[in-house]
Amino acid sequence: MNGLTHLGRKGEAHIVDVSDKAETKRVAIARGHILMKAETLALAIAGEAKKGDVFGVARVAGIMAAKRTHELIPLCHPLPVSKIAVDVEPDESLPGVRVRAEVSVTAKTGVEMEALTAVGVACLTIYDMLKAADRSMRIEGVELVEKRGGRSGEWRRDEVDDNG
Repeated sequence: MNGLTHLGRKGEAHIVDVSDKAETKRVAIARGHILMKAETLALAIAGEAKKGDVFGVARVAGIMAAKRTHELIPLCHPLPVSKIAVDVEPDESLPGVRVRAEVSVTAKTGVEMEALTAVGVACLTIYDMLKAADRSMRIEGVELVEKRGGRSGEWRRDEVDDNG
């Protein structure tokens, strides 16, 4: 891999200087899911989890995480995000929960990390809220689905092979 923008000439990590970049609208969509026992999913759907509304709390946690990504990922820029949508949908065919996040901003850098962080934290929140019922849950498939805007233009997962 060449052209890693977070590394200096000697390999030292640094935040990328984006001051010369144009502000453009940028959008990123990420997804992931958490697998669990069917009875655990039924408990969440029925609203009977001991900690409360699993799906509502996970949605809010994902939104909060996207807003604080720069505090969690060391070399991310703080961004004035203009939209964060986190969808949390039970899926009995897994069984488990599918999570999707869409984040947008008008800025000099993209929001891929914000979308990925939203999905990851929403899944972790679901795990936390249901772990008393099922410690065998598994978080899988956290991935970028699409990004738009900026110099590199558009990218969609369905247009590339599994290795990106």
